Amino acid sequence: MQLDLNLLAALDALLEEGSVAGAADRLHVTAPAMSRSLGRIRRTTGDQILVRTGRTMTPTPYALAVREQVHDLLQQVQGVLAPSRELDLATLDRTFTLRWHDALVSLSGPALMTAVREQAPGVRLRFIAESSIDTPELRRGEVDLAANGDRPTAPEIRSHRVAETKQVIVVRRGHPLTLVETVTAARYAAAEHITVSRRGKLGNILDEELARLDLTRRVVATAPTERAAFEFVRGSDLVVTAPESTTRSVAADLGLAMLPLPFDLPPARAYLSWHQRYDTDPAHIWLRDLARTALVNAMTGQDRSRST
Repeated sequence: MQLDLNLLAALDALLEEGSVAGAADRLHVTAPAMSRSLGRIRRTTGDQILVRTGRTMTPTPYALAVREQVHDLLQQVQGVLAPSRELDLATLDRTFTLRWHDALVSLSGPALMTAVREQAPGVRLRFIAESSIDTPELRRGEVDLAANGDRPTAPEIRSHRVAETKQVIVVRRGHPLTLVETVTAARYAAAEHITVSRRGKLGNILDEELARLDLTRRVVATAPTERAAFEFVRGSDLVVTAPESTTRSVAADLGLAMLPLPFDLPPARAYLSWHQRYDTDPAHIWLRDLARTALVNAMTGQDRSRST
């Protein structure tokens, strides 16, 4: 059996108006067209729906019994086919799952949480750790929003570059590199290094740049997060190279020193990524805007400038 949803709208109008002419005016169709729709409804249901009593039409017992159900069904259909784009933040009840780089969570997560709580107290943020392997959670809908230094390549994944920051050398205060007048590329390469890699990689783009200068460095360890690498650095003469924006506040807390790199290196970038299914979702758009603002402010130092 094939159903015509237009008949549902016609039936709702007929039951509400109690006449063919009134229903036709309500749906902006001609009276003959509405009369034909009534005929089809009668054939489909096997009921007269409206019967003439003098100059008026009276709904049948069946029509009276299904009137509210028909109206509710029509509202549901309209909600599916023509969803409202209005967003009531005060009543929004939703959990968003965010897979962010650990440094970005520490840097801008608190500001995002504050903004969300102020505007939509019923919303929950679920931050989860990045995996050591590539995972398809964004594509499967298990993650709503990702934030890291990788620009996605899958065509169905949207991304926005929120900010970029220069790379800096991070060492303990009193480290030999802090005692020289100039940190040269040769001095930098001669130090012992620790890298940051959730996959445990010992090498990265730094080694490629050093190779252009005919230099190599000695990497003695790798840590899965920047914070873990900083703990190694604070108690040794190890050197770690990290993004300046995610290092700034932690370095101050741990008593670490930041030094400029003695050679050019592409800046570290942060991307906000989501699946295209959420492109027009009002709640997701709202969260993306808040997340973008929190990340930009934190990575450009605007939060710090406002608090000082």
